[in-house]
Amino acid sequence: MKRIPRHTGRWLAVVLLSWLALNPVLTPAADTPAAKAARKSPEWLRQSVVYEIFPRNFSKEGDFNAITARLDELKDLGADVLWLMPIHPIGEKMKKGTIGSPYAVRDYYAINPDYGTGEDFKRLIGGAHQRGMKVVIDIVAGHTAWDNVLITQHPEFYKKDATGKIIPPNPDWSDVAGLNFENKELRRYLVDMLKHWMKEYRVDGFRCDVAFTVPIDFWESARAELEQINPEVVLFADANAAPGLLAKAFDLDNSGALFSALNRVMSGVSPAYLLTKSWENTKQQFPAGALHLRFSDNHEDVRAVARFGVHGALAAQALMLTLDGVPLFYNGMEVGDATESADPALFERMPVFWQPSGRPPLRAIYRNLIKLRKANPAFQNDDVLWLQNTTPAEVVTFLRKDDKNEFLIVVNLSSRMVTTSVELTAPEGFTAIKIEGMPPQLISALPEIRLDGYEWRIYQRPLSK
Repeated sequence: MKRIPRHTGRWLAVVLLSWLALNPVLTPAADTPAAKAARKSPEWLRQSVVYEIFPRNFSKEGDFNAITARLDELKDLGADVLWLMPIHPIGEKMKKGTIGSPYAVRDYYAINPDYGTGEDFKRLIGGAHQRGMKVVIDIVAGHTAWDNVLITQHPEFYKKDATGKIIPPNPDWSDVAGLNFENKELRRYLVDMLKHWMKEYRVDGFRCDVAFTVPIDFWESARAELEQINPEVVLFADANAAPGLLAKAFDLDNSGALFSALNRVMSGVSPAYLLTKSWENTKQQFPAGALHLRFSDNHEDVRAVARFGVHGALAAQALMLTLDGVPLFYNGMEVGDATESADPALFERMPVFWQPSGRPPLRAIYRNLIKLRKANPAFQNDDVLWLQNTTPAEVVTFLRKDDKNEFLIVVNLSSRMVTTSVELTAPEGFTAIKIEGMPPQLISALPEIRLDGYEWRIYQRPLSK
């Protein structure tokens, strides 16, 4: 299934991600990002689960107070970092859809009045902090809405054509105007704006949308100033084909290439081993030790349940929860929400339906998978050993281990029943883990495994000291 995301025209990113997922990468040269080490991110980030919230759609109320009221529920699920999609007023001029994209920002310093007041936002952040959770907000630094306050106050901040007319970052992004980072005053304005949200509201960091459209040196200098306020500030990059962003500026990349590969595999376009190739390509491209956000559902695509069915969506997220990196949940995944099942979802009001019928106990399953992940350092390191199996078009198999335990993960990413054999040097000693909420399974002895469509297994083997 080939789709163009609903964001403000990310066709270029989609092309890049598809190419990166399908094509091998040569050994990096000494001066490339892949030949360098990634910045040292806070250790707590490796152990975290990120929960993405679209405030407009999180509840019927569509405001901050409705999120604050459910913080205990998010904490119980296992969320450690709340990522709020842009909270700023949305541009009206040249908007897409009825409401417009939250990524078309009208004022970087203001809060969307539909979401509440500054005090409401402070109450949300304070409540999250009291529960040991951190809050990251989405920032769009590369472009603004056409009616952003800067258009009239500082037209010199914008990109212009030969006639002096302000232009979008690329022709397809018609609802936004591109910013010109050759202007030093613009850079100062944006850094001061980021510092404002940290000082005034105590946000813990920023997820930087289409960060690859902004010069790396801006992000590096911005980070240096932000660390003076909070040495453990976290920055998430929508990096795509700019792996150098992870060398000094950013802690976490969005792992878009793997998501693109997952969509191709689960829609039947590509074999399951494409995921292995995509993972290996990213490993070669990015600085050593770079962290990646692992997700199967987010705000840029039709909901996973609508794409893959509820059991396919569960299998995809189980995969992401057992891989390296930092797993992401998008609001509503834990109940199998499928309301955002049409293209206008980013530009319209489509609240999550929190009580869908006919679903397995997804919240309990995900909560227990998160507990398993947090209890075992094997899932928090960078080591993934991909294993060969006899059905590579449908099944992925890999090992995660630390000094105490070894885990074998087997995921059938097709709707077909398969019997597969995993190539293990020593299959003895592995025991299938029972995940609470999952139905009883008939477990055959390794290395041969029978799997129903979208069935997945996790096996554990203690390692002798």
